[in-house]
Amino acid sequence: LSGALLQSIVRNPLASPDIIGITHGASAAGVIGVVYLGISGLALTGLVSLGGVGAAVAIYLLAWRRGVVGYRLLLAGIGVAALATSVVSWVLTQTDVRDATVALTWITGSLARADWPTLNPLLICAGGLVVLLAVLSPRLRSLELGDDPAAALGVSVERSRLWLLLASVALASAAVAVTGPVAFVALVSAPIARRTVGAGRLALVPAALVGAVIMLASDLIAQFTIPETTLPVGVVTGVVGAPYLLWLLMRTNRSGAGG
Repeated sequence: LSGALLQSIVRNPLASPDIIGITHGASAAGVIGVVYLGISGLALTGLVSLGGVGAAVAIYLLAWRRGVVGYRLLLAGIGVAALATSVVSWVLTQTDVRDATVALTWITGSLARADWPTLNPLLICAGGLVVLLAVLSPRLRSLELGDDPAAALGVSVERSRLWLLLASVALASAAVAVTGPVAFVALVSAPIARRTVGAGRLALVPAALVGAVIMLASDLIAQFTIPETTLPVGVVTGVVGAPYLLWLLMRTNRSGAGG
């Protein structure tokens, strides 16, 4: 859902929380919380959310030039992602090996912590944010037409974009707090969902359902493909998603799209 929302805001198929640095910022905060603070549950969710929001604010400010354009946002996000990745690497090299192993499993992305005490904060966050999205979705439909048509329809473009961006960040951060930063699910879910519902539709709910199917299928593959070996789900999504990202980059470069 976060990926579909972000791609609609930026109008760029490369825009995804795990590409532009939002999940990296959330991951850095989460690793600090797991390794140094030893927190979990709602406290970890709050810290990870702060990390995601902090990364998003930094990206937005770096990309701002009398407005935000897709490629500026992507480039700023890639820079913030690199910085957050450096923070994670530094923390892992400074901590005990056992703590580093736990943190490394978490930042790869895993469903191993799927129990009700862990899921309750996610359900609470998701419930409130879905209601917010229901209120904001008409503005998103207008923004997809472009900034000038949206302004002509009476939409406050930058304010609406900022609220929608914060909703996307909060959704991604809540998920990262529970599973870790599972790669590429947010990137691939929205394009698949849009193909199922047809062009010109937001496909937010279908994207969320497609993402859930991808996660479950990847987890089953991770558990049962290699006998007596259970892989983190992020390994499988990375193997599947990386070729898709390369293909998308080549297609975008040839068509000159995505600006």
